[in-house]
Amino acid sequence: MREQTPDTSILVPTEQVNPRTRTIDQQSTAGVLQLINAEDQLVAAAVSRVIPEIAVVVDAIVNAFQQGGRLVYVGAGTSGRLGVLDASECPPTFGVSAGQVQGIIAGGETALRSAVEGAEDSPEDGRQDVLQAGIGPWDVVVGISASGNAPYVVAAVETARSMGCFTAGITCNAASHLAKAVNQPIVVPVGPEAIAGSSRMKAGTAQKLILNMLSTAAMIQSGKTYENLMVDVQPTNQKLRDRARRIVSALSGVSEDEAAGFLAETAYQVKPAVFMAVAHRKGCPVTPAAALEKLAAVSGKLRAALALSDS
Repeated sequence: MREQTPDTSILVPTEQVNPRTRTIDQQSTAGVLQLINAEDQLVAAAVSRVIPEIAVVVDAIVNAFQQGGRLVYVGAGTSGRLGVLDASECPPTFGVSAGQVQGIIAGGETALRSAVEGAEDSPEDGRQDVLQAGIGPWDVVVGISASGNAPYVVAAVETARSMGCFTAGITCNAASHLAKAVNQPIVVPVGPEAIAGSSRMKAGTAQKLILNMLSTAAMIQSGKTYENLMVDVQPTNQKLRDRARRIVSALSGVSEDEAAGFLAETAYQVKPAVFMAVAHRKGCPVTPAAALEKLAAVSGKLRAALALSDS
């Protein structure tokens, strides 16, 4: 039995001891899971309170994309892996180039699969990795660190900011170096973890939710969806080809077989295929080149292109 409660007030938020889970090692398996789940349910509410800050960063990312810039995540450990994960999912989901959203992780590719001891402690590596990525003033650089004090991440965003980039930081610690180093901090206080210091849990979940919001909202605002459908999906496998066919059919009203034909004509590009299918139904067929031209005139936004065709 614990004789006295230790003073944890000097610990950073991500290392605080959670009073709600102090008996977690005495629970049944179901009891352990219930305690973890109860803590997880606090995360979404914490993220909802920082939506205004997230919106500022999304708008900066959209502006960067319009100027030919990139979104670059920088992190270490779990935070770095989550950044790389989000970046890697953008090309197949939204049809952007592999370089438009990038993830930089302390320790490089080795750190994606296993811990690289001390990688997050090197500010010089953070500076060098940002420079090697060719960061420019139109890029947005987002540092990710639960504690907000990883020297690698802080040095990376400081370097990017000195080069004229818009910088943001995702952290659970308002008093952190990261929160003070960036143009727009996103501080999400998720409270102490179920297991003290295990920031891959609630802090990691909050980071994943925010990264989802940053990239997805920026892509939506850049015209990468129509309604809530992925009209820039890259059909690189059968599942995605089937999805593309269903999207074209749903948005244009043609059959799935007809949709497949239009997709074949456009090298499986969904937007021009939808435009062609809609024009076909109206009795005004257009070529793939004409469909692409119409889309280019409205910055690739399908809704705007279809509206123009109705006018």
